[in-house]
Amino acid sequence: MAVSAKDVMELRRQTDCGMMECKKALTQADGDFAKAIEILREQGLATATKKAGRIAAEGMVYATANDNCAVVVEVNAETDFVAKNDKFVDFTKQLAAVIAEQNPADVEALMGCKMGDGTVDDALKALILVIKENIKVRRFVRYEGHCAAYVHGGGTHGVIVKFDTSDEVAAKPEFAAFGKDIAMQIAAANPTYLNREAVPADVLAKEKEIVLAQMANDPKTANKPDAIKEKMAIGKLGKFYKEACLVDQAFIKDGNIDVNKYVADTAKALGGDIKIVEYTHFVKGEGLEKRSEDFAAEVAAAVKH
Repeated sequence: MAVSAKDVMELRRQTDCGMMECKKALTQADGDFAKAIEILREQGLATATKKAGRIAAEGMVYATANDNCAVVVEVNAETDFVAKNDKFVDFTKQLAAVIAEQNPADVEALMGCKMGDGTVDDALKALILVIKENIKVRRFVRYEGHCAAYVHGGGTHGVIVKFDTSDEVAAKPEFAAFGKDIAMQIAAANPTYLNREAVPADVLAKEKEIVLAQMANDPKTANKPDAIKEKMAIGKLGKFYKEACLVDQAFIKDGNIDVNKYVADTAKALGGDIKIVEYTHFVKGEGLEKRSEDFAAEVAAAVKH
């Protein structure tokens, strides 16, 4: 079937693979994106943890944590220039405070929350009038309890993490530093799951299937007995866990230990128990399309060959 430049561009954005490889995979998959990604992974060209749709859009992500809750919020604008505007930045930070204090159920409810002399909706409309660009509150997440937050790149990434620990441990300065380390780990390594138990059975089965396909395509393992391949596949899933699961990832500040070991060592040093309960990682503009004429032209040229 004919493959469009737009489809090749999207698959490349999702996988970071070469344009010709993406074109071939889409052609082989009859345009099915999920199948094309699977083909690229079987060929060893795409990784398990690459998130789909990581397309740049303007605006900012902001994350903050206090003694009893944490919030991460994304606000989008039309241009990068606006994202650096002090009024826009102040609005986003005030919005996080409103979410922390008033705990709205969703974005629609947030619009009706009190902000200044009016509502969030009033403040947003006033900001649009001043800045003269369309501005949209896209999403937010709020956690209650002992939390940490981290903002990277002036608002390109925002992470909040919730921990299960005692008030005594959480009150120590070392815990705050630890919490920031975990949030930075998430921003840097972008895990898909918290731990192995969080990986759905169908995802694990598909990973095993892909590993077996990779071995079938490798001359070194292609002729091995199926029973041996099965054992090797189970062993190779360890690599998937180390990429996809937060607690199994190598700790960014010390590659000799994993995150799970860092958590255990910190808990012991602080004289208590610490468990990572959940986390949220927002990437600015994730899944939102932004026009890029040069990139589109580049892909179109590749499709014609």
